Amino acid sequence: MNQTISLAAHFDGKQILLDEPFELEPNVKLIVTVLPDEREDWRLAAKKNLARAYGDDEPEYGLDLIKENNPGYEGS
Repeated sequence: MNQTISLAAHFDGKQILLDEPFELEPNVKLIVTVLPDEREDWRLAAKKNLARAYGDDEPEYGLDLIKENNPGYEGS
């Protein structure tokens, strides 16, 4: 192999597994990069934005402000 290729993979708790089939020669040299867990970043961003959207300084909107009911909404 004459070129560098990036392949998606994951660790199942015992071994590293490629996410898609790819033909590798025995004893081929590999570099493994462990990526950060982005779920925590997304969770913190969501928490921050929800706090901003539903903060104490946000007004309460009553049902009387609804101009048109959504017939597909089960709660209506």
